[in-house]
Amino acid sequence: MKKLLPILIGLSLSGFSTLSQAENLMQVYQQARLSNPELRKSAADRDAAFEKINEARSPLLPQLGLGADYTYSNGYRDANGINSNETSASLQLTQTLFDMSKWRGLTLQEKAAGIQDVTYQTDQQTLILNTANAYFKVLNAIDVLSYTQAQKEAIYRQLDQTTQRFNVGLVAITDVQNARAQYDTVLANEVTARNNLDNAVEELRQVTGNYYPELASLNVEHFKTDKPKAVNALLKEAENRNLSLLQARLSQDLAREQIRQAQDGHLPTLNLTASTGISDTSYSGSKTNSAQYDDSNMGQNKIGLNFSLPLYQGGMVNSQVKQAQYNFVGASEQLESAHRSVVQTVRSSFNNINASISSINAYKQAVVSAQSSLDAMEAGYSVGTRTIVDVL
Repeated sequence: MKKLLPILIGLSLSGFSTLSQAENLMQVYQQARLSNPELRKSAADRDAAFEKINEARSPLLPQLGLGADYTYSNGYRDANGINSNETSASLQLTQTLFDMSKWRGLTLQEKAAGIQDVTYQTDQQTLILNTANAYFKVLNAIDVLSYTQAQKEAIYRQLDQTTQRFNVGLVAITDVQNARAQYDTVLANEVTARNNLDNAVEELRQVTGNYYPELASLNVEHFKTDKPKAVNALLKEAENRNLSLLQARLSQDLAREQIRQAQDGHLPTLNLTASTGISDTSYSGSKTNSAQYDDSNMGQNKIGLNFSLPLYQGGMVNSQVKQAQYNFVGASEQLESAHRSVVQTVRSSFNNINASISSINAYKQAVVSAQSSLDAMEAGYSVGTRTIVDVL
């Protein structure tokens, strides 16, 4: 994320034309960042993961509860009616003194939240790339349509000139037919180009949530194609900063911690418990004045320790440890796969960038050569040494 934003800023400042009403790439991205539902969902998932840390910490903090009861009973004994009212209230406190599974659960959730944060950063980078791809796709579609329209105008002029030359007997009808076929073809190409532009605009709207009447085009005079760093330097940087690799490393670390959590199933737990309570019982009815039916009021305070040590649970803990170990192996293999993918992506991107730079230079020269060739062919056509097919 920190690496891509300066690129966007640099492009916005120097790589685009400065039309006052046109939106540049940085402006379009900022709008996408605020309105893209996928990124907002990712941010909510990240916040929820960090909130779960508080949930995982809560079993380690004091647990305080208040309880109250009221009971009314009606009965008889030896033909004597007896009614009683019993009320009680208690306050209970529990504090974990030692329970490694709860501490481990907190550590696991902290690591899981870290993974979710990396996922959010990855989604930010994905949005940057999606916005840039959609933006440049629109610019490309505009250029293709402009090129097609210019081609249509040029072919129409050739068709008109050829028709006039045919009318005075300077060319054969086949020249007119060839020019007409080329013109019909470019009309079909124009329809396709318009449709592609409409689709590209809609794709950008899907990413940003907005339609743009005008986008800033590339300023080819200031847009530089500097060669990238050496591939080994790029690989080293990717190994240290690539988010996919970082996420795979964190997942491996999480799997390692889950092994420890499973092993904690063999450990004892120790809890402190304390409570205070009062109860009140009153009797009513016939002949309830004997001692056995005296009203009572009682209070009680308790404090104690609760110790528990699992001795045998049918092999469940050992099985959980093995499962966690297998999961760790899987996470380690996933890390290796992510590393290989990053290396392949960096090398391929490096080669593609260098090839694109060479292609740009070649295309520049091709434009000059094509213009010279066109001038020569038009001159030859005007004196009858070239046909309309050569010109078209």
